[in-house]
Amino acid sequence: MKLGLQIPDFDWPGGPEKMAPTLVEMVQAADELGYHSISLPDHVFQVPHLGGAEKPLLECLTSYGFVAAHTSRVQLIPTVIAAPFRAPGMLAKMVTTLDVLSGGRMWLGIGAGYYEAEAQGLGLPLPPVPERLEWLEETLQICLQMWQGDETPFSGKHFQLERPLNSPQSVTRPHPPIMIGGGGEKVTLKLVARYADACNLYPMPDMHHKLDVLRAHCETEGRDYDAIEKICMFHLDPGEDGSKTGEMIERLRGLAANGIQTVIAWVIGGHRITPLEVIARDVMPAVADL
Repeated sequence: MKLGLQIPDFDWPGGPEKMAPTLVEMVQAADELGYHSISLPDHVFQVPHLGGAEKPLLECLTSYGFVAAHTSRVQLIPTVIAAPFRAPGMLAKMVTTLDVLSGGRMWLGIGAGYYEAEAQGLGLPLPPVPERLEWLEETLQICLQMWQGDETPFSGKHFQLERPLNSPQSVTRPHPPIMIGGGGEKVTLKLVARYADACNLYPMPDMHHKLDVLRAHCETEGRDYDAIEKICMFHLDPGEDGSKTGEMIERLRGLAANGIQTVIAWVIGGHRITPLEVIARDVMPAVADL
């Protein structure tokens, strides 16, 4: 099992003036300590369970340019880009840019989007769910076409591109890895089977069932289920003194038993760095062979 670091909360001591050095310290620690990846959320308003819209939050893809410049090894995996918030051709260009500038470390982590308050607040598109899922699929099709170097005009239900040119092309070939977030059984997991290199699920009681549904979609789509990386978001709180690491290891073993291969972890108190060090020292070696 691989462990990545998620950074969803930017409400750190010192306010905006200290935000950049705190973020640098966190991502460089993760890079040096052996974390698999850095994940940032694609929200423009903070979500309710982390304090709501008034809490500080950095824009995702802009931040990845900063993170890429201060790291050299970790993968960069957004959790996850809201497809309706950016035109598909521009999104492909942005992810390609980050892939090139990071030396091939940027992923397209993407979903249909869900947070109505931020869309309404900033005037961003967020159509009804059925249309949103259509937008997601066309976005995936456009990104893949551009990464293939195919400049044939794209004419979809929602998007039309006269010349989907992508220059420079991505460093990662045939394209940056694609991770689709969400567990919708009829559409989202079908899109995973059809287009994605990884899925991103929440650690809910029905997670094993979701993977069974994904396996069935893979059979229908003629896709190798084992070729799709199973990723899960999770909270880890090892305690400053490491007193909770045993509990964390057992919970991660439970996820592995359900088929999860990579955990993107929000480490409680991670901005203090010590919890990141505790996990790297005590948890990573214990779960590496799971």
